Amino acid sequence: MYWKDFGHRALIAAIVLLNVGLDQFTKKLVRMYVADHDQIRIISDRITLTRVENSGAFLSLGDAMHDTWKLLVLIVMPVAVLVGALYFVLSRKQMPLYVLIGICCVIGGGAGNLYDRIVYGSVTDFLHIDFGIFQTGVFNVADMSIMLGMGLILINSVLRREQTDGAFV
Repeated sequence: MYWKDFGHRALIAAIVLLNVGLDQFTKKLVRMYVADHDQIRIISDRITLTRVENSGAFLSLGDAMHDTWKLLVLIVMPVAVLVGALYFVLSRKQMPLYVLIGICCVIGGGAGNLYDRIVYGSVTDFLHIDFGIFQTGVFNVADMSIMLGMGLILINSVLRREQTDGAFV
């Protein structure tokens, strides 16, 4: 194995593990110190800690699914997607750094939530933002990692499209 390969793999491992570690650390703190459905104001009523155990996926979608479907859709499929994404970043040596970071954030965030589903049977969500016209559901650090990663991938897509359309000089 060449140093470049080792450096590439070490960067991928570091980003993924940092995402999973930060996610699991924050969820552990919330599980220890915040009661279910408790609301703790961080910034007025704008940002609150609200512990919710989500047995579904994003915004509790799939919460009422039959257990077999829930296993397939919320555990088996995500494992396949995460393994495929990990293979993709490990096998591609030429990709923009922010795309690599983006994919690794998606993998790390997905792995953090998947770990919760497997170990606890639900995902611990705890952050809520309410700025009137802009309001979120309750989410966690893994969700933020996934959104950051998707944002970086989307930015790359837009920039590449603009470059090929001649918008950049």
